[in-house]
Amino acid sequence: MSAETEREISAQEISLGANRYLGKPFELLTQREQAVFRRLVLRRAITRDANQSFDEKLTSAQRLADQVAKFGGSWTFIIIFAVALAVWVAVNLIAASHAFDPYPFIFLNLILSMLAAVQAPVIMMSQNRHAAKDRVDASHDYEINLKAEIEIMALHDKLDELRNTDVKALVAQQQEQIEMLTRLVVASTK
Repeated sequence: MSAETEREISAQEISLGANRYLGKPFELLTQREQAVFRRLVLRRAITRDANQSFDEKLTSAQRLADQVAKFGGSWTFIIIFAVALAVWVAVNLIAASHAFDPYPFIFLNLILSMLAAVQAPVIMMSQNRHAAKDRVDASHDYEINLKAEIEIMALHDKLDELRNTDVKALVAQQQEQIEMLTRLVVASTK
């Protein structure tokens, strides 16, 4: 079979499948649905590691932002930060007249404000990226679910066809037995 004939058969199968399983012509399907039908007819796998392909596209700045957000949202950061604040306050209270940042710790407030001003947008960037990653995962899940749903419907059709074939065979066999019994009854009455 030539490649062109194979493509024509595939296009026909795809068109019939689209009408049968989704109730609309192939041309009206979204690009994702069309891609799913093509893979379905050609018996190609649809699964892939969406997270890996997403992570491969990250820049070094984005990876750094993710690491900062990961560390900034950890207990390790909170404990280190609490200890550093306690040491800062204790040193400046004990040093009293020679403190480099005496009470009310204005320099400490400045450092904390700058840290918050830098850390908050970095964490937001990371969260936005993770939301985008979740959307990619959801899209991929949709494609897999669509293909699975179509495969299940196709299996139901095949089972129905097998059942109908078996029923027809049983009816034909019964007809044959009835005819044989009728011949026996007619022969025995003669």
